[in-house]
Amino acid sequence: MDAAERAALIDRYEDGFRVVAAALEGITDAELEAREGPGEWCPREIVHHLADSEMTSAIRLRLLIAEDDPAIVGYDQEAFVRRLFPDRPLGPSLAAFEAAREATAPILRRLTEEQWGRAGTHSESGRYSVEEWLRIYGGHAHDHAEQIRRARASVAG
Repeated sequence: MDAAERAALIDRYEDGFRVVAAALEGITDAELEAREGPGEWCPREIVHHLADSEMTSAIRLRLLIAEDDPAIVGYDQEAFVRRLFPDRPLGPSLAAFEAAREATAPILRRLTEEQWGRAGTHSESGRYSVEEWLRIYGGHAHDHAEQIRRARASVAG
């Protein structure tokens, strides 16, 4: 990955909260619980997933940068959505998502070439680098914002 691709992904990462907030703007109670299909998450669950994922990913990035060959442990995102009280208030989850991104973006902007090459071992996928982290999380929020929009549209359609 070259510097221009990294910069574009960091820009996208930094824009992730705004995109999700825009997708949620004016959401109704019915839309908050809508699913675009069987087995899909509703917007409420997506928001909580984003908070869980962002807090986890922020720690993962820090481990990759600060430790030599860290162990990056996978987690069952479906179990998190199911078991961590999906009916809880959205405000704290949105705040956690936003804060994790705001605290992490300045780190990404300061990484050296050597730091971009750092890696650890992911318990599910093997070698896991800082660049791989950015590939995953650069578009993560945008993907879920689109999922929120599709779920909302299913109520109208």
